[in-house]
Amino acid sequence: MKQRITPFLWFDGQAEQARDFYVSIFRNSSVGKTLRYGDSGPGPKGQVMTTEFTLDGLAFVALNGGPHYKITPGISLVVNCDSQAEVDDMWAKLAAGGQPMQCGWLTDRFGVTWQVVPRELPDLLNNPDPATAQRVMQAMMQMTKFDLEALRRARDAGPAV
Repeated sequence: MKQRITPFLWFDGQAEQARDFYVSIFRNSSVGKTLRYGDSGPGPKGQVMTTEFTLDGLAFVALNGGPHYKITPGISLVVNCDSQAEVDDMWAKLAAGGQPMQCGWLTDRFGVTWQVVPRELPDLLNNPDPATAQRVMQAMMQMTKFDLEALRRARDAGPAV
């Protein structure tokens, strides 16, 4: 099945570097077609205009569109992780040179915002017992990078006696 919707990321001269950074992090990733600016511009001749790449099977396009628009945390990319080791690995790689944020969010060195989330988190937060779900939410709100064991301890803490 062909992907119908493709995330399109706007950069100011860093599209190629961002693409290479992301492709180096995710398995099942590759670089696709790259178009460069020619004599008619509007970017410098030879600079990447657009570059296609795939991250873990999902197609993306990056554009060197100039300083007119900035990427914001209003749109983020979620990386679902199967273990704490995977959370730690993805977090370390994506956060390198970037800015950590609350609740598993970070902005990478290119300004793209990511959420590095354990797959187990929705089940922990949707616990049928409201008090348990609240304890997990409170624990989560104190975190930058997710600590799956701390979230599980919050779930299992039970009422104070």
